[in-house]
Amino acid sequence: MARVSTYLNFQGNTEEAFLFYKSVFATEFEGGIHRMKDVPAEGMPPLKEHELNLVMHVSLPILAGHMLMGTDSLESMGQSVTVGNNVSINLEPDTREELDRLFNALSEGGKVEMEPQDMFWGDYFAACKDRFGVSWMFNCASTQ
Repeated sequence: MARVSTYLNFQGNTEEAFLFYKSVFATEFEGGIHRMKDVPAEGMPPLKEHELNLVMHVSLPILAGHMLMGTDSLESMGQSVTVGNNVSINLEPDTREELDRLFNALSEGGKVEMEPQDMFWGDYFAACKDRFGVSWMFNCASTQ
């Protein structure tokens, strides 16, 4: 079933923030906390020692089925957090075709950050900023 979630970027304190949100909303993480050290090294630049335990991905259900997700930005990869790039709208369409349609429409006149592609976690993923500077992420679990 398609859904929309909010994705937050932090500069090294994602776990602290999400433990706080977990206490506020009194819910549990969906799938636990995934660490940077869990990312397959193939095709990735080496991480600095202090980055290995940072959060790669965390999901927390909040209200009315809405999912709050987060990650730590990595300075070693040139990522930094500033107001404006710390929030993305994450779309999870039911099919790859719908993901492609949404990605193509929203990225037109904007900036493609990652073309749609199969990812190591098994889903089809893409990212862009639209022509108004809004960050969008697209994730489809379907192989269809």
